[in-house]
Amino acid sequence: MSTYKASVCPHDCPSACALEVEILDENTIGRVRGAKGNNYTQGVLCTKVAKYAERVHHPDRLREPMVRVGQKGSGEFKVVSWDVALTRVADEFKQATEETGAESVWPYYYAGTMGQIQRDGIIRLKNALGYSGMLKTICTQIAYAGWTAGVGAVRGADPRDMRNSDLIVIWGCNAVATQINLMKLVAQAQHERGATLVVIDPATTGTAKKADMHLALNPGTDGALAAAVMHCAFRDGRADRDYLTRFTNDAQGLEQELADKTPTWAAQITGLTVEQIEQFADLYGRTQRSFIRLGIGFSRSRNGAHNIFSVACLPAITGAWQHPGGGALLGTSAIFKLDKSLIEGMRLGNGNSRNLDMSRIGAILAGQPEDLKGGPPVKAMLIQNTNPMAVAPDLQKVHQGLAREDLFVCVHEQFMTETAKMADVLLPATTCMEHHDIYTSYGQVHLQVSEPVIQAYANCRSNHEVICELGRRLGSGDRSFQIDAKSMIEESLALSGYPDYATLLEQKWLDCAVGVDMQFTEGFDWPDGKFRFKADWSAVGSDHAGMPSWPGHWDVTIKTSEDRPYRLTTPPARYFLNSSFTQSPCALKKERRPLVTVHPLDAQKANISSGQRVELGNKLGAITLHAEVKDSIRPGVLEVRGVWPGDAFEGGVGVNVLIGADAAKPNGGVAFHDAAVWMRPA
Repeated sequence: MSTYKASVCPHDCPSACALEVEILDENTIGRVRGAKGNNYTQGVLCTKVAKYAERVHHPDRLREPMVRVGQKGSGEFKVVSWDVALTRVADEFKQATEETGAESVWPYYYAGTMGQIQRDGIIRLKNALGYSGMLKTICTQIAYAGWTAGVGAVRGADPRDMRNSDLIVIWGCNAVATQINLMKLVAQAQHERGATLVVIDPATTGTAKKADMHLALNPGTDGALAAAVMHCAFRDGRADRDYLTRFTNDAQGLEQELADKTPTWAAQITGLTVEQIEQFADLYGRTQRSFIRLGIGFSRSRNGAHNIFSVACLPAITGAWQHPGGGALLGTSAIFKLDKSLIEGMRLGNGNSRNLDMSRIGAILAGQPEDLKGGPPVKAMLIQNTNPMAVAPDLQKVHQGLAREDLFVCVHEQFMTETAKMADVLLPATTCMEHHDIYTSYGQVHLQVSEPVIQAYANCRSNHEVICELGRRLGSGDRSFQIDAKSMIEESLALSGYPDYATLLEQKWLDCAVGVDMQFTEGFDWPDGKFRFKADWSAVGSDHAGMPSWPGHWDVTIKTSEDRPYRLTTPPARYFLNSSFTQSPCALKKERRPLVTVHPLDAQKANISSGQRVELGNKLGAITLHAEVKDSIRPGVLEVRGVWPGDAFEGGVGVNVLIGADAAKPNGGVAFHDAAVWMRPA
């Protein structure tokens, strides 16, 4: 009879699935399944993680610490001891500090794991030693700014309440590929209440194929559609005047602003028909139990924050927040009250150093003064939990920067990624199955802890172990560099007022929605308790000049032209997660190779057919890949799915070479779905 142990999916996904992992022996896992007892996971798990044994036991996992012996990027290393490797890293960091100041050392990380200990412990180095900090702009920054402008905090309706909905709108999210648990909730609402599913997405995604209504609007025009729906609600008497008076500010001003935002106006912008907009507006306006699940996807334009804000206004117009199964959700981050002062070393006293924008890594490594914020050039880096050689924008500059001979780079990784190949010192990392951690979520409501279910592979060490060892070698005597991960979890839980580690481990998860006003029945998260229809963008970001206060269409997306006639979008691949799982045999078999989806009308004009090699390019660079001619996208739009490694392309560089790193307003972030390119046969 199989033995299963509890764990948690660590990957950068809103679901943070509760797992049950089959244990074959102390070193080996078997099957992985979703925990049936968790009322969000509900036993459902994506194919990526169900095949997690492929990742944990992959023959290409890094086994030993190594130092570079060949040219940067050559992948030529020799095995050394942990002592030799860590001594080299500490010496290089000390030398950079002595020669150009502590801020010349830049710990760089992101969400390869979402575990709070293994992800964010790297911040302790910055706070203990005065190194440069990092602005985490690459993913949710744009979306969170837009949502906060209206609601006041990043929380919303309980996702589990979707089961009680009569209308579910999945807006800018391909949940079939990226949030499979969401589709389980949709199916329950359809079965139990006959709920209608509307999907709003420029592409005919797997989620759109399951919809009762699919609105395939032009990329970056979501705010126009939202404004027209609100116009119809006021026009047709579907605005809840009493709710507007009690829970919102300046509804009268909004109604005046929307007077000319008619379906006819929106149709010209969105590419939808007037009839489609009217039909959706009628359905939304007359359905009290309407739940909008906003995705991050439609924030990835230069007007993304404003689009998110515009859509967030909808349930406040109709008063949907008042009803079971009503309201909207972008993220749940704000419901978690985990005290991270010990994890991040907030009290260590050296936290006033500059914060560099992670999305501008190319410009920063190129030494652009504005991006360096008046400080020294970056001379040394520790990279954990991310693969900037693949996932960052403006890849030409990133590749050039990481190839600098005067830049020391230590990479702590599970596989020989493109970034790992650029390392001077390369350290092997554990997986989630091999270390302790604690998990919040940005898409569901459970706090979870995990412990190792198998022994660490080969000579791998966890992020926490590496950070602690470096902290000690670099001269910090703080006890946060002395305690193990389990102890840090225990102390952080105590600081937060949460149950202790043993209790959480036994009960497996803690429902943090209990006692939280998830539908804002007592007011929104601004001091006056009112939803803001007129956004004060200065309250959520410093770079807000020119942003419209009212919801609607903000026409600042990149413009196509005669020499760059196509808009490029780069959504996730179903079987990858950013650049994770690109080593998985199952994922590679499913995804096959990098493809650009081309609408038949565009293919005919460009004399391109399915399977043909094509080039895409703009002023930033060019890539070669194969065409897939389908009518699943709009004419004039090209789609390249997934962050394939550079060696999957003929030129050795991935799709993000075409994506600019200019910071989106009001708070930074990358417009990954907002590029203009040319296309031609290769």
